[in-house]
Amino acid sequence: MTLPMVTVVIPSFNQAQYLDAAIRSVFEQSLPVEVFVLDGGSSDGSLDIIKKWQDRLSGWRSHADNGQASAINEGVALGSAPFVCWLNSDDFFEPGGLKALLAAFMECPDAPAVYGRAWNLKQRTGKKSPIWVERFDTDRLAKRCIISQPATLISRRAWESVGGVDPVLHMTMDYDLWWRLLRQCGPLVFVDRFVATNREHDDTKTRTLRRRHYQEAIQTVRQYYGKVPLRWWLAWPYSVWFKALQNRYVR
Repeated sequence: MTLPMVTVVIPSFNQAQYLDAAIRSVFEQSLPVEVFVLDGGSSDGSLDIIKKWQDRLSGWRSHADNGQASAINEGVALGSAPFVCWLNSDDFFEPGGLKALLAAFMECPDAPAVYGRAWNLKQRTGKKSPIWVERFDTDRLAKRCIISQPATLISRRAWESVGGVDPVLHMTMDYDLWWRLLRQCGPLVFVDRFVATNREHDDTKTRTLRRRHYQEAIQTVRQYYGKVPLRWWLAWPYSVWFKALQNRYVR
């Protein structure tokens, strides 16, 4: 039997309309993977989708838990593959995306993590646009999160050295993780290819809890960079107030 190369954790809660596409995108990667679905006790038909795939899943459960970050850590701990990632149940991998990230690791085996480009898909309109992703630079990371979470792959060794994602955080657990990987293990490696898609819809946390998301991000920058670049304060009116009003109008 071929040993899995990647542990993929899919945390989910009441995302039945997207979950099937997320799971399918993993198994279409032509890679030996182990996939764990950590469902928070959904009541919307998610279990029917999980059971549809259960013969190919390495594990799954469905019950109330302590939140997304805790579920991600739980899922990664269940696996044994040398590389790990999580895919939110409303996102999906592009064809060959995960394979491209793994290939980058073969060229940079000492990297704590690799990341590629990602699309943003607006569910309401079907419009697809590139997410702002850049080559890794500490000063640029301090000014904005230049890494898109669904487009990342992490060394299990590095993951375990930093203790996974912080279960206390609910909005910026990924941004916080990039900083801790950088501080303890070294720079992350950029892959110039579109490898995943982030789905934007009315119920995403970044839309419904925009102010909290921004506040957590600023706290993260201050903690690891020592100061908050001016860009964060200048962008606040647009990123929080205007976007919140815009979302309310669209809904």
